[in-house]
Amino acid sequence: MAKLFSRRTAAIVAVAAASMLVLSACSKSDSGSDKVAVSLITKDQSNPFFVAMIKGATAKAESLGVELTVSSGKDESDYAGQISAIENAISAKHAGILIVPVSTEVNAAITKARDAGLFVIALDTPPDPADIVDITFATDNCEAGRLIGAWTAKKLAGKKATIALLDIFDDRIVSVDYCRDNGFLDGMGIDVKDPKVMGDEAKTGKYSGGDYEIVGNVATGANEEGGRTGLEKLLAKNKKINVVYTINEPTAIGACAAAAAAGVKIDAMVSVDGGGAGINAVKSGCINATSQQYPLLMADLGVQAIYDIVKKGTKPANSEGLDFFNTGVKLITDDPQEGVPSETTEYGLANAWG
Repeated sequence: MAKLFSRRTAAIVAVAAASMLVLSACSKSDSGSDKVAVSLITKDQSNPFFVAMIKGATAKAESLGVELTVSSGKDESDYAGQISAIENAISAKHAGILIVPVSTEVNAAITKARDAGLFVIALDTPPDPADIVDITFATDNCEAGRLIGAWTAKKLAGKKATIALLDIFDDRIVSVDYCRDNGFLDGMGIDVKDPKVMGDEAKTGKYSGGDYEIVGNVATGANEEGGRTGLEKLLAKNKKINVVYTINEPTAIGACAAAAAAGVKIDAMVSVDGGGAGINAVKSGCINATSQQYPLLMADLGVQAIYDIVKKGTKPANSEGLDFFNTGVKLITDDPQEGVPSETTEYGLANAWG
């Protein structure tokens, strides 16, 4: 993997709580100015993952002299807020948009932006279909899921897996959701019927090491409170849960609290993210393994790409064999399992965001 963008080399700019923030006084549309104007649209501005992404984009924008406007929805489900931000970028005649799409509901607005001449790059969450944007810079979320699934199967060493699946949504389709969930099951050796549908796999059967039972899928909103209440709901159905897949580390930390309160021992609490708090949760034993991703790198590459398109006419290309640019993923655990490549929490903290 290429050397990761380091937050320690970037100036840290505080993110306002307001829904929009302008980070430079110069604009491409200003009379006589040749500055490049870019909009970064995240799902929210409170999740540490998106806070880190904003920091990465801010640092790169400052180094290039790019005007960066940051906006977002209120939360993971606010597609209307993202559509409004896209409309604002079109009206402002920005050169491009970097967006973490909340769902397919924003596809029409993305198409409108591209038709207006804006270069649109997705970050973190590949849209569906992939070609609705010009390119995506993201983690291979399917691989992130497979890594924690393969680790879990090895960790159990033939023990029955009684599984809780803590997702983002149960009422909409988002690639990061189905890719991580089904990637996890695939990594465990469980047959996934449709890789874009969650919950259609057999509820009992065999994983690569033994028998499994899926207690259920719960939508958590990808936050700590949702993780806690989600696992509480599934534990009420089955107190024998010993494997918990979580969409991200805040969800996992909430699930840890629920398991502790219920007096339930979890053999494998696994997640995806790689933030500082999450890696420390691995170090403490709350989370057993997590797939680390690199949001600062995604943002850094995204701002650079739009700048290069405007200034040089060069466009980025997808990674070989993929329909997006893969920014890399590493399994982080202090309990390595044979045949599953991983790094320690020491590595994870050295490369953590947030």
